[in-house]
Amino acid sequence: MKKRDFIKNISLAGMAVTSLSFPLTLNATGHLKSAGASYNEGDFWLRIREDYILKPEYINLENGYYNIIPQPTLKKYLEHIAHVNKEGAFYMRGVQEENKARINARLAKFVGCAETELILTRNTTESLDLIISGYPWQEGDEAIMAHQDYGAMLNMFKQVSKRAGMVNKLVDIPQDPISDEELVALYESQITSRTKLLMICHMVNITGHILPVCKICDMAHTHGVEVMVDGAHCIGHINVNIEELHCDYYGSSLHKWVAAPLGVGMLYINKNKISKLWPLFAESITEQDNILRLNHTGTHPVHTHLAIADALDYLELIGIERKEERLRHLQRYWSEQLREVESIKIFTPTQVHRSCAIANVGVIGIPATELAKILLEEYSVFTVGIDNAGVNGCRITPNVYTTTVELDHFVASMKSIAAGV
Repeated sequence: MKKRDFIKNISLAGMAVTSLSFPLTLNATGHLKSAGASYNEGDFWLRIREDYILKPEYINLENGYYNIIPQPTLKKYLEHIAHVNKEGAFYMRGVQEENKARINARLAKFVGCAETELILTRNTTESLDLIISGYPWQEGDEAIMAHQDYGAMLNMFKQVSKRAGMVNKLVDIPQDPISDEELVALYESQITSRTKLLMICHMVNITGHILPVCKICDMAHTHGVEVMVDGAHCIGHINVNIEELHCDYYGSSLHKWVAAPLGVGMLYINKNKISKLWPLFAESITEQDNILRLNHTGTHPVHTHLAIADALDYLELIGIERKEERLRHLQRYWSEQLREVESIKIFTPTQVHRSCAIANVGVIGIPATELAKILLEEYSVFTVGIDNAGVNGCRITPNVYTTTVELDHFVASMKSIAAGV
């Protein structure tokens, strides 16, 4: 379906969606239900879609960078901005830290760790760069990471290597591993007596590949190696309990799948590792084992912290297990239709448990950025092209508001493009 037909049809689809008006309420299990209305699972997600103001010009399949805030959360966020602005320095000097601690405790409970092991940051990059740059490196120490890891962290490792003389060793993550043991063995093969830290993605941002974090951590610990996990895409996306992962450090961005406002992230540090790290910014707290020693932020847009609780409220109304199931269904819905199509390549593992919402698809012979341009300009599908670390395709990232009708349009568009190669 070309662009002019898409605009007409998507407008009609929008009219059908807005006819659903049952409110969000809680049932006994704490999940959303309709008040006095009979509905099925499809109606449930259409009701969720009502909480998003979406541009009609295109289908948004690039929700991995930043998740649009649903209207209930956005309303609360704007109220927080107005409240902080009204109180000014009174708020900043009087209740800022108390509220931050309250939000921190709420988030810690959601992710499954102690509040004394968690701090709020601006994003995953800040979280993990704090660990990389603050680690007590000695000349000749080694760190292991993958070519598929996020560029900002790889760049920080390069900078620290120049500064401290530590050595970076990179591996290539297979796109479709046979087993967890294959991945564990890949990282273990690079460990030596000089290895101090291993960085892994919980979910690879360019392909959506979910790694067996706990197994890798347990292996690394048998060699005395610590593990730092990039969980940028996992909190609010899949069900995560940090304590069960056995990792030493874990960072994530809350403006992604938690759908909090831009500029909020989190960092978990195992209580036994806090004292060894240097902060990015000096803090007056001197107790080495106090994680707040690592969390000096200066004057900060604190209303974003308040909105974390509202985003968690909305997420917990849906239910993280239900959300994960829906997101995985949406990804499999389109990817399974394209896996066997001639000239199309999927860069995401075939096994269901190794991915969730995110997957990557390319058309052989078309550069990824060009494919993204064609999808937007000719088929009204917005996504992002990725040509990096053995991947040459578009990252497709649906959200809770995405419909299978929209994905049918995307599938038809890809088949049309592939047929013309």
